[in-house]
Formats: sequence, structure tokens, C-alpha cells
Amino acid sequence: MDNITRPSRPRAGRPTREQAEARQHELLDTALDHFLDKGFEMATIEAIAQAVGMTKRTVYARYPDKVALFRAAVNLAIERYSTPPERIEATKCDDIEQTLRNVGRLRINHVMSPNGLKLQRIIATESYRFPDIFYSAYENGATPTVKFLAKYLQDETEAGRLSITEPMRAATTFMSMVVSGPARIIVSGNYMSETEIDARVSFAVRMFLDGARPR
Repeated sequence: MDNITRPSRPRAGRPTREQAEARQHELLDTALDHFLDKGFEMATIEAIAQAVGMTKRTVYARYPDKVALFRAAVNLAIERYSTPPERIEATKCDDIEQTLRNVGRLRINHVMSPNGLKLQRIIATESYRFPDIFYSAYENGATPTVKFLAKYLQDETEAGRLSITEPMRAATTFMSMVVSGPARIIVSGNYMSETEIDARVSFAVRMFLDGARPR
């Protein structure tokens, strides 16, 4: 009998934590696509289970009903929709106008991402039934950027470069002026080129600054 050490074969058994998490995300991603395609009323756990290659029993063991599965799928999309603080902070530069353009594009790019588009569309179609998903998406997605912008506008006002008495209100107004228009067009499925987005953002930023600079 030789003493050669042979490579061990992977043993069958329970999946690793990473594999289980990947499978869970696959289920929730598939569920979100199904809810988008069919709408909440017409979507079924049976169809979702079949699409992801699971048994109904496996899905029901994790989520007792369709509402629980829907909320889990949307909550995962909301979690992915949040912007890391370092990415928000990276929008700041020495030029006020460029910083504001960076902030606007950061939010629009987030909306344009595959996850962002799915989330915005599911909110548009199902928030009347689940109003909390709108507020949750806003708190996780937009609020950190709005708070950063309010602080930035306050700092620039204290430095004498801007004249803003209500930084938080100014920040939300900025989002409406600069981000909401292009975001609505993109979410509705209409195409906007990068050139057109940049032009709209730059125009709106200049208008915002016309009212924000010291007189």
C-alpha cells in the first residue's frame, strides 16, 4: 500500500454560509422580478419557487406567505440601494458647482442602476398597498445624501460663499430641481443619453446657485 496523499474530495452535505446566502439572494431577486412582471396580486409563490428551482415547501419554510416574501425581496433591494458614506463624501471638491453636479449625478446614477430601476418601479406600482416601502427606500437611499448636502450647504454659507438660511430645506429643493426630473424620465423607461443628463444637471445646478449665492 503506497503512502501517496491523495486530494480529498468535497463531501456532500449542508451548503456553506456563503452558498446559502447566495441562494437566498437568488430567491429574493427572482421574486422581485416576478412581482414586477406580474404585479403583487397575480404573482404566486408556486411560480417563484419554480423559477428559482426550489420546492414550494422550501420557500414557505422561509416565508409564511406572499406578503412576507414580497417584503423580504423589496427590503433586499432597499439595502442595496443605500449609498456608502465614502461615496457620498467623494463628491466634494474645491468647486461648489462641480460638487453639486457630482451630488446630482451620484443620485441619478443610483436610480439608473438595475437594482435602482427595479426598486423605483416596484414602489411606483405597489406603494399604495405597502406605503412603508416608499419611506424606507427614501430613508435608506436619499436621506444620507440629503443630510450630507445640507451640511455642505451650511458649511459653504458659514464660509461666506453661499447664503442659505434653511440648509435641509435647500437640500431637498436641490434634489427636486436636479435629480427628480431625469430620474422620472429614466424610471418611466425613456432613454436619456449621458450628454443630456449632464446638460440637465448642469442647468439645474446653475439655477439653484443663482438663488443660493450671496447678494
